[in-house]
Amino acid sequence: MSMLHTRRTLLTVICEASIEARVLADARRLGAHGSTASDARGWGQHGERDGGWPMSGNVRIDILCEAAVADTIAGHLQEHYFRSYAMICYLSEVSVLRSEKF
Repeated sequence: MSMLHTRRTLLTVICEASIEARVLADARRLGAHGSTASDARGWGQHGERDGGWPMSGNVRIDILCEAAVADTIAGHLQEHYFRSYAMICYLSEVSVLRSEKF
């Protein structure tokens, strides 16, 4: 059996847990069909996030979607969140199975 796969973009957002719901609502409004969120810990320019208190931690949000949707969401996050919140975004080109889901 041969696998059929399709190119999609994986947008990964790592941000403060306190804004998770807002980021997810924005992503949905801008065309994302789904997301996966998980707790994240780390350190960087904005200090250390050890996740000891849920709202002081970070969350990692992965969104698989078409490139244009990923660009739209990333641009929105950059415009509305980067100045005020600890947030990074990166995009990766990936191959997915069941492409109709993304």
